[in-house]
Amino acid sequence: MSQRDYYEILGLDRGADESTIKSSYRKLAMKYHPDKNPGDKSAEDKFKEATEAYEVLRDAQKRQAYDQYGHAGLGQGSGFGGGFGGAGFDMGDALRAFMRDFGGGGGGGSIFEDLFGGGGFGRRRENRGEDLRIRMKLTLEEISTGIEKSVKVKRIVKCDMCNGTGSSAASSKKTCYQCQGAGQVRTVNRTFLGTIQQVTTCNVCRGAGEIISDPCRKCHGEGRIRGSSTINIKVPAGVSTGNYMTVDSMGNAAPNNGQAGDLMVIFEEKEHDRFVRHGDHLICEIPISVTSAILGDTITVPTLDGVHELKIPGGTQPGKVLKIKGKGMPRLNHSSRGDILVNVHIWVPTKLKDNERAIMQGLSVSDSFKPPKASKSFFSKLRQSLGV
Repeated sequence: MSQRDYYEILGLDRGADESTIKSSYRKLAMKYHPDKNPGDKSAEDKFKEATEAYEVLRDAQKRQAYDQYGHAGLGQGSGFGGGFGGAGFDMGDALRAFMRDFGGGGGGGSIFEDLFGGGGFGRRRENRGEDLRIRMKLTLEEISTGIEKSVKVKRIVKCDMCNGTGSSAASSKKTCYQCQGAGQVRTVNRTFLGTIQQVTTCNVCRGAGEIISDPCRKCHGEGRIRGSSTINIKVPAGVSTGNYMTVDSMGNAAPNNGQAGDLMVIFEEKEHDRFVRHGDHLICEIPISVTSAILGDTITVPTLDGVHELKIPGGTQPGKVLKIKGKGMPRLNHSSRGDILVNVHIWVPTKLKDNERAIMQGLSVSDSFKPPKASKSFFSKLRQSLGV
């Protein structure tokens, strides 16, 4: 995620309205679009940076979080870019966001006409395979350290017989007679509202721009077949449910040797038997004896990577929360960790031996064992919680 000010990136003041934001982004996107600057890494970075800024400022909820907290407001749990600080928002995301809002121009025009100076029509549209999504379940132990996992993904792959061309022989491909290789045809319709131009995929070659007279026997001219791939996913430490990462070009293969789609891996936490996660902190409940609560004690608390000795102060009350610093979850893309929050549960025995009962009866008359009266603040909080 870019650390530059998003308003500065788009050249806006903080009171800019939605149409101004969209207009400013469009100008920058048209200037730095990868198709207009092939091979220019600097232009690609500026295009992605501008799109990232646009995606935040166009969304009222994200914009409010950014205005209030800056980049920190878009961190883990924000839903933007998976909270990866850049790793989750790649060029594929930027291009899809751009095409979502500017993929078609008004009056029958096309975004290609703006990018290429009116020469969009007649330029063959590149086929792109479908994006895929999978969910990966992770334990807290795996999330705590980060892990590399291999997953087998069912996907459409390039045909190995024709190498994705769809043709049994190179000579069997001919330029489409209807679209003249463009893959698109333009129609003009006159209505009472005026002349409407429309660009559609050629129905003869299905957008390929070529006609195959001798299709591949295995893929029947499609250039792709059903298959699967084993993919290694490096999961960074500190991810949480809803975070995701994109693996470029590991979605479905495209027809006619086009660009493959991407694979989106969405992370999910498995329920843990000892801990509940709250952001970067881990919450657990530990029972202690009445004597430990009264006199103080040292107990052993399990953590994700072993055990930790925790000191219980004398006079600990039920519901007291004690903290084990730095033993919680790692913060994503950061070296620090959260804490373990131990909720102390004082266990009261239900059966006593005669000598134990005698001891307790003797203590019960002591002033030290007489509870204080309920305070006014208790009743005030109680009424507030009950709404009376």
